[in-house]
Amino acid sequence: MDPLAPLIDNLHGEGRLRVWSLVITVFGDSVQNRGGLISTARLGRLLGRVGVEPGAIRTALSRLARDGWVVGERSGRVSEYRLTPDGLLRFIGATERIYAAPQAGPIRDWTLSLEDGGAEGFALGPLWLRPAGAPQPRAAFRMEGRLTALTAAVRDSLVAPAHRAGLDRLQADLDALSGADLGPLDSCAARTLLIHRWRRIALRFPDLPAELLPADVIPPRAAVARAYARLTPAAEAWLDSAAPDMPALRASDASLALRFTKPS
Repeated sequence: MDPLAPLIDNLHGEGRLRVWSLVITVFGDSVQNRGGLISTARLGRLLGRVGVEPGAIRTALSRLARDGWVVGERSGRVSEYRLTPDGLLRFIGATERIYAAPQAGPIRDWTLSLEDGGAEGFALGPLWLRPAGAPQPRAAFRMEGRLTALTAAVRDSLVAPAHRAGLDRLQADLDALSGADLGPLDSCAARTLLIHRWRRIALRFPDLPAELLPADVIPPRAAVARAYARLTPAAEAWLDSAAPDMPALRASDASLALRFTKPS
């Protein structure tokens, strides 16, 4: 059985696949830290491994070029793409959020405040709950202390239905990857699908601390970080490899080693 089949089925089972978004994931995860340039042959081989047809990749690249995300270059017979300066600017904040470090330890002190929102926090009716060290917007009142009770119903209320569905799909992908013995291309494809799934959660929903998650949800950022570390050596070996129609990417810069280690 194909070890990537569960992840590929999950990817294609959510309605029409936005291939352009998957291409952006590849740039963010495997290209920008390696000089920013990828050949269409390598992109086609990577995305072909997860069931994306060549025509769909060409259409996605055309759309991204039209929207000012990427620009194409040619070197002899090799066709390559890189992000535009505007595309690079759009990456900065997203990259920091996607690859921020997991929660380092338990949160002991919290603030509860009455305010209009305006910063990241967790709404409890009209009140906002935040770790005590987080940025705190202006409030009509604020108090600080320990959480001494938090029911399952409150925990569940902090996770919107779409957020919960995303977390459940992420966990299904992580379960499928657990213990899988993958070669270089498969590892790079699996890492791409993992980050594509995680990216849509991390950029859309709040990064709930472990203390606020429902009891049956494993802290997702830590779980993604562990799987990412397992997949990365073989994935990077594939990006280092070369073929007549597929030049190796440049060596990775130091940012790769900082993923999931720098605090948000």
